[in-house]
Amino acid sequence: MSEKVILGLSGGVDSAVAAHLLREAGYEVLGLYLDNGLPGLREAERAAAALGISLTAVDTRSAMEEQVCAPFAAAYLRGETPNPCILCNPTVKFRFLLEEADRQGAAWIATGHYAAARNGGLYRGRPENDQSYMLCRLEPEQIRRLLLPLGPYTKAQVREMARALALPPADRPDSMEICFIPDGDYAAWIERRGVVPPAGDFLLDGVPAARHRGIHHYTVGQRKHFGIGFGKRVYVSEIRPETNEVCLSSDDSALWRRTFSVRDVHWLIPAPEKSVECGVRIRHSRAALPLGTIVPEGDGAVVSFPAPVRAPAPGQTAAFYAGDRLLGGGFITK
Repeated sequence: MSEKVILGLSGGVDSAVAAHLLREAGYEVLGLYLDNGLPGLREAERAAAALGISLTAVDTRSAMEEQVCAPFAAAYLRGETPNPCILCNPTVKFRFLLEEADRQGAAWIATGHYAAARNGGLYRGRPENDQSYMLCRLEPEQIRRLLLPLGPYTKAQVREMARALALPPADRPDSMEICFIPDGDYAAWIERRGVVPPAGDFLLDGVPAARHRGIHHYTVGQRKHFGIGFGKRVYVSEIRPETNEVCLSSDDSALWRRTFSVRDVHWLIPAPEKSVECGVRIRHSRAALPLGTIVPEGDGAVVSFPAPVRAPAPGQTAAFYAGDRLLGGGFITK
């Protein structure tokens, strides 16, 4: 009898091909659709029908609000730049997958992430599409039971497989937006929640230069969409919620840092007691991993680099790697 696996099936090409690969490997695949109240269930049902697998939908709206949406909005009001997927994965997506696996007696859970899970550890996928960064706060039990069939593949290969199998999402465009903000306008989304931060001062190289629309419109490193021209290229170098100021710099060098602190580090290995030299990713990107030194400090750490890195944004996550293995990560502080 084949082993059961509960697969997060969104209706997109990645999860559909993941289902196919798992079936080819001999697993009994059961789909789980996480319903956050937005359209998508019909596409998941079409994919499940084409694959010939069952699909269960579970209402995740309450959990999403508590664990992801509310903290996401609060972080922007503190002048931070949160990554909602990193918040969602351990507390919502993988939690519901594991609960459904236990309910249905499945040994495994799976998703269409481009990463690898082996022997209780997480590893980077192919550089073109690696999504391991998003998984840096998973819990040990979630990792131990996790299958990630897309780890060896590129997105182009996955699309070709989907076309060869005539799967409905084969040519569905990739979703680059936050799932609960499909239009990508997170500032308007925050305002629809009934919170409208006031206008305040832009400080250009330390001098008041104009008025901003509210700190939730800006992130560290941003260089456009200010709603006003300054006659030259400028960059957001700091956000000061305590004084309601957005600091701009006309010099890109103001964004580069050799060191910063992280809080609430979540280790996927036994927590080190002394410094660790490793690769550090400070945002989801395809860029090469800069080498840094992590010095544990309470439940956080100090991260330093031999050469500066650009725009480590408060609220974003710094993820740590030993080669391809994901070691953990923490939230960048101001």
